[in-house]
Amino acid sequence: MKDWSRATLTETASAIGRGEVSSRDVVEACLDRIGRLNPLLNPFVEVDAQGARAAADAADRHQKASKPLGPLHGVPLAHKDMYYRAGRVSACGSKLRSDFRPSYTATALDRLQRAGAIEIGRLVMVEFAMGPHGYNQNYPFCRNPWNPDYIPCGSSSGSGVSVGGRMVYGSLGSDTGGSIRCPAAVSGVVGLLPTYGRVSRRCAMPMSFSLDCVGPLARTSRDCARLLGVIAGEDLEDASSLSTPVPDYEAELDSAAPLPRIGIAGGYFDEGLHPEVRKAVDDAAAELRRVGFTVAEVSVPSELVREVAELHPLVMKAEGAANHLDTMRERQEDYTFEVGHRLHAGFFIPAANYIRALKLRGQYLRVFAQAVFSEIDVLVTPVLSIPVPTIAETSGKKGKDYLDMVVALTRNTKVVNYFGLPAVSVPCGFTSNGMPTAFQLIGRPLAEAALLRVADRYQAATGWHLEEPALVSAGSAAVPA
Repeated sequence: MKDWSRATLTETASAIGRGEVSSRDVVEACLDRIGRLNPLLNPFVEVDAQGARAAADAADRHQKASKPLGPLHGVPLAHKDMYYRAGRVSACGSKLRSDFRPSYTATALDRLQRAGAIEIGRLVMVEFAMGPHGYNQNYPFCRNPWNPDYIPCGSSSGSGVSVGGRMVYGSLGSDTGGSIRCPAAVSGVVGLLPTYGRVSRRCAMPMSFSLDCVGPLARTSRDCARLLGVIAGEDLEDASSLSTPVPDYEAELDSAAPLPRIGIAGGYFDEGLHPEVRKAVDDAAAELRRVGFTVAEVSVPSELVREVAELHPLVMKAEGAANHLDTMRERQEDYTFEVGHRLHAGFFIPAANYIRALKLRGQYLRVFAQAVFSEIDVLVTPVLSIPVPTIAETSGKKGKDYLDMVVALTRNTKVVNYFGLPAVSVPCGFTSNGMPTAFQLIGRPLAEAALLRVADRYQAATGWHLEEPALVSAGSAAVPA
């Protein structure tokens, strides 16, 4: 029998729709893998097996009755534990919300459910989405599916691990400085940061109002295209959502229009690259050229981007501190040391500095876009500039060592959030430690279709996205010390 938990989202949705496999069988395959791997990798904080089985049985009855099916009919997903569902706990990775049961449901979850998706559980995240390494002192450490000694990256750690470990077909993460793209990169899957405002954030935990974005992680760019097509679009209850019509992202993958022009970033993004990461990205660029894209180097305004890299954390910390002002005063001892310390730093940012950082965004975006997108459509950069580090190498850091670790993991992703641009992380090989590496495609505002088209063409010509962690077929193993 085919192990449907190892198929892609779009393959599985089509098979369920044709009656080749039941949603119940697909859910059982995912639950089996969760049961074997979650004790080792810890991506789930809650598995709703009973609810998933009941939803799958309902989906199968619906299919057998020949009723219209949604694009995600019967497909199991799981999401970062920051998307509120009425009556269900949403802890956001913190003791402070361990009993928080909202009376409302996130727009993104509602749209997925109306498209037929089945939610199989809640996924672990870094406390209040504030940490790039991916583990959380409030839970057993979430671990990388390729090697449990290595970090899963964050803050959407459970999303990357559950998709990379073939426990679910896709997941909603959130991205404020790289929290979708980095976990996707180190777990060997695709992660999409949409344009700021492309997807509603209603009833999703706020971290940084002017930076937060909702987006999908999945095994392929085609899977991400389908998920984005479901969740994107205006939400009148979210003041930040865009009213721009939503294209058919999946159909656009096969468009006959001229291929996007690709630029390889020269400056900032290529600084300090580990040689193995550089080679993997260079090889990916060569493959894109081989399959028909025009590929040329483009000069990035390095000094401007370096300043943006300094402005981004200022905005993030100030807005994060504002969100937590009351609870930091009343229950500071209930925050983990790391997150409490980062939030505390936000209270010391002068209002003038914060406002200046916001005012510069439009000006700096215009300069960046003119320099980069005047001759090309899509910019290629590495996601992480280094091979994936271990948990031991990243834990227990303080002071400058901690800041250096954060910068090493996010320097190439956080600047994209400041600009509000879309980007996608695409797996492109492995480094000598056996861990995945990835490149990032960055586009103009609302260029998600072009980014996904490039990623899909690359994946059609390569097999990196087909590689699976050994644990997927081997099952569980002893938890590392």
